[in-house]
Amino acid sequence: MEKRLPVAARLKAVRARIEAAAERSNRDPLDVRLIAVSKGVNAARVDEVIAAGVEDVGENRIQEAADKQREIRNPARWHLIGHLQTNKAGRAAALFDFVHSVDSRRVADALSTHRPHGRDPIGVLLEVELTGLPSRFGVAEADVEALVQQLVNIPSIHLMGLMTIAPYSEDPEDARATFTRLRRVRDHMEHVIGWALPELSMGMSNDFEIAIEEGATMVRIGRAIFGERVE
Repeated sequence: MEKRLPVAARLKAVRARIEAAAERSNRDPLDVRLIAVSKGVNAARVDEVIAAGVEDVGENRIQEAADKQREIRNPARWHLIGHLQTNKAGRAAALFDFVHSVDSRRVADALSTHRPHGRDPIGVLLEVELTGLPSRFGVAEADVEALVQQLVNIPSIHLMGLMTIAPYSEDPEDARATFTRLRRVRDHMEHVIGWALPELSMGMSNDFEIAIEEGATMVRIGRAIFGERVE
């Protein structure tokens, strides 16, 4: 059984790896936002990691986020990183500051419609599917430009960039091609639409260092901070 290290110790080690990866690619580590992914982690441990300095928490499931937000005492920015169905966008618009998994005009419209009055526009990222795996969500690369052109004009949302998930591999280096490709798609979109898309959400516990080397500005890290989940 894996020894459960204190969250603060795990977090310190992850931050050191982020810093080293940024330095290898001549980047400022402060340009990389660490999102602690708390799927399957109880509220007390999430509170602990926020108290240790994490400002951003990622959740895959809307109901799990709602339950934790009622219990957690420390403030944080909340990111939805799991797939979002249109019929659940109303709750997501109220609970989250960022949604990384927008993959259709319908979802974007629903977030816009249900964003509570007086709140800042919700930050959204367009999820791009680059693996060809049938179980994956996201818009195909060929359809990115048309959807981006639509999203930049929807009120109450702010299109901030792109997100992807690389195929899992025991060798993190295998993810590099996917991350490089997403960065090139983003760069092309900025040139075409004349709209800054500064955020690249890519990289998880097994490959976030490669993602940082390829330009990630948001890394979604769960296991490396919290340890293996107990289902």
